[in-house]
Amino acid sequence: MKLAALGEVMVELAPQQGQGTAVPLLAQSYAGDTYNTSIYMARSGVAVSYATLLGDDPYSEQMLHSMAAEGIDTAAIEQLPGRCPGLYTIRNNADGERQFTYWRGESPARELFLDDARRERLASRLRQMDCLYLSGITLAIMAPQAREHLLAFLAEFRRGGGRVAFDSNYRPRLWGSARDAQQAVDAVLQQSDIALLTLEDEQLLWGDRTAGKCLERNGRYHLGELVLKRGPEPVLLQYDGTLSALEVPPVSDIVDTTGAGDAFNAGYLAARLCGGEPEAAVAAGNRCAAQVIRYRGAIIPAAQFTPCLEKGTGQGALARA
Repeated sequence: MKLAALGEVMVELAPQQGQGTAVPLLAQSYAGDTYNTSIYMARSGVAVSYATLLGDDPYSEQMLHSMAAEGIDTAAIEQLPGRCPGLYTIRNNADGERQFTYWRGESPARELFLDDARRERLASRLRQMDCLYLSGITLAIMAPQAREHLLAFLAEFRRGGGRVAFDSNYRPRLWGSARDAQQAVDAVLQQSDIALLTLEDEQLLWGDRTAGKCLERNGRYHLGELVLKRGPEPVLLQYDGTLSALEVPPVSDIVDTTGAGDAFNAGYLAARLCGGEPEAAVAAGNRCAAQVIRYRGAIIPAAQFTPCLEKGTGQGALARA
């Protein structure tokens, strides 16, 4: 089973662990929500491609090398001359919750699906995939015209038997207004098979007061699978007409929650692509997230990561119809 993730890779600067200095030293890495998910899926043995635009600067080159070293196919990535990727920094509270500061206005990824020739080259590669994965951040950084092209392609992709997985991942500062975000998210959910949502984001974007209201509102999309993440509270899974509440094992040594939802998505999608049932996929997502929040930054060292899949998974569960 082959999955392609669409989005943005950025330079990440995060405080190093175990520092006692007043001004912390920052460790450089690369991250981005769908990119983080791609890394952990590839480490779990899934065939993953990444689709974005980069520059021709040294950081973009290092990103390509890092993806190749992780086993991610980079054939769908093009480099724009004279451009460079965006950057963000992380600050953490005592409980591991994070605050971000971004510099991404000139990021090449903002032009994904915009240029006619590049769009057709990208589409031809994406048509070879079984599943596409994108997020609300993927939508937010794109120009409105590019989003229209993306939506048209998603509809075509599904007509051909492909599956679409979507995480709404709402970041207000990336949007002109909440209404703009609602319209874009609504349009993509209408072209989605799997929704991987976070209650906090849903409440911020839509004003849902309860998880029940969130599930009820999303019922209009006729999704094949809906997962609602609620931090340490049980994950809600709606699948095949049944709603389940699945416990999240406690994690006591939380350092940094950056990338927790992305890691959960990786475990969930990897399990489903490799034949796991949805409840087992939730457990895989929890195992993946539990590892990531014990380290600083969105991407933990490969040596510290244990693949989240149970042994014995078989034929991919999300194969084309």
